[in-house]
Amino acid sequence: MTRRLSVAVLAAVALCGGVLFYVGYGFYDVGADMPHWEITRKVMETVRNRSIAVRASRIEPPDLQDEQLVLKGAGQYAAMCVNCHLAPEQANSEIRPGLYPQPPNLSEQRFDPKTVFWVTKHGLKMTGMPAWGLGHDDATIWSIVAFVTKLPGLSAEHYKDMVARAPPDEEMQSMDKKDGMKPGKDDKSGSGMQMPTEQKGEHKH
Repeated sequence: MTRRLSVAVLAAVALCGGVLFYVGYGFYDVGADMPHWEITRKVMETVRNRSIAVRASRIEPPDLQDEQLVLKGAGQYAAMCVNCHLAPEQANSEIRPGLYPQPPNLSEQRFDPKTVFWVTKHGLKMTGMPAWGLGHDDATIWSIVAFVTKLPGLSAEHYKDMVARAPPDEEMQSMDKKDGMKPGKDDKSGSGMQMPTEQKGEHKH
């Protein structure tokens, strides 16, 4: 029993030493043009999917069928999302081929609205997906979600028409007016729409 324990400890020490050596000497290629090992990819995808599922389950969506909410989301999507997640009948973009992992094509794939909201708001580490919630309120993010639920199946013409009919971006206009000014306690962002907010209580990592 003692011998087995000693062997196990030595094996663990050797493994840790090997990992430290591999990492310390820079053997692992972090370039976005060099895919992960298959086992690394599977582990990271599992961690990502479970993390999102647990946190997204606490979210209560608003009425995503509201036409004005969808139209607002069309403008937001065209401004913030289309370069990575594409539009109907768009084969690629300049930035997309260089992203790893490859972002999903939201004009072809459907996702649970809670998942879309959480990922859009909080972003994803080491993927190039930004946390849009740092600069946009929940109402704006829900508008993107509402539009994304309608996006698969839209024609290119319908997509362009919806983007053209989208209302002005009130958040961006407010930011332009306050550019260079220190925000005060009474400053408020967003359109004033009453939207469900995400339940707190998450741990930061």
